[in-house]
Amino acid sequence: MSTAVQVAGTEPRAPQQKRSLRSRPTGSDFAFLQITTASAVAVLVIMLLVGSFLALRAFDALHIAGFDFLTETQWQPDAHKFGIAGVLTGTILVGLVAVTIAVPLATATALFISEYCPPRIERTCISLVDLMAAVPSVIYGLWGFFLLQYKVVPLAQWLSEHLGWIPGFGIDSAGYQKGSALTQATVFTSSTFIAGIVVAFMVTPIMCAVMREAFSQAPVGEREAAYGLGATKWGMITAVVLPFGKGGMIGGSMLGLGRALGETIAIYMILSVVPGFQPHIFQNGGSTVSSLIALRYGEAGAFSISALFAAGLSLFVLTLAINFAASTIVARSRSGAES
Repeated sequence: MSTAVQVAGTEPRAPQQKRSLRSRPTGSDFAFLQITTASAVAVLVIMLLVGSFLALRAFDALHIAGFDFLTETQWQPDAHKFGIAGVLTGTILVGLVAVTIAVPLATATALFISEYCPPRIERTCISLVDLMAAVPSVIYGLWGFFLLQYKVVPLAQWLSEHLGWIPGFGIDSAGYQKGSALTQATVFTSSTFIAGIVVAFMVTPIMCAVMREAFSQAPVGEREAAYGLGATKWGMITAVVLPFGKGGMIGGSMLGLGRALGETIAIYMILSVVPGFQPHIFQNGGSTVSSLIALRYGEAGAFSISALFAAGLSLFVLTLAINFAASTIVARSRSGAES
């Protein structure tokens, strides 16, 4: 049997009480909570109002078109024969071309700024990349139409001639002649490919910002552990930084895609709008939902306006779904959970 022995000259300690971890919010904390809550609710309400407005104005056209609105390629609202199959295909093609070019560019830029850039010029590089997002769309459109497309036409012709067996890379033109300057000017200008390149430069800053933030949050301990195991700089990036920032890369790419799908002015200036189905990315002509709305809105009647609102509603739902998917992926990734 064991007995408790008390040392002479000492008193038994009183049991320690747990400290309360409850915070005592002040008036400023309460005001800040109310302001942020009201702002979040206002954003949701505005989005619901925008969607409700589009649906209300598009009801007449959707009631007439029915399910054919998603499958019809022609756009003749006055004849009650219209749909978004053609323009939605062009919208997706422009977005895919833009993302294909912008993702490697944004990833390389984000890695350079977060891993290789000297500290004394890091802020300058970040400001220059972010400044690309402040350039108006019309400037990108002018640059793409008057300068870029004539530099890109030889590349587009070469890709079409050598990779024409890939669906969408060929040319559907009876008067096409290889090596002809007239063919280059009439077939390969104002194409989906050129419009996608311009949009790629417009969405690169958005992608780069998200990726750069994700890469910079890679844990320092894991970086040092990789170096301690003998990894090189590039080995550390492939083993630690890229896996950690994978969610940011996917989320940034999808956010850029959502931005690319809604671009209007630059595409309207470059692309020869053809509302029908045109799946050849190197060939002249094509259309997107936003460029169709910009082209037809000024001369549209009451029913045609309703049809254009229906097209806008489809674009609104598509971009909203992509942005929600991007935010979900970022939130569930390691980089998003720790931010």
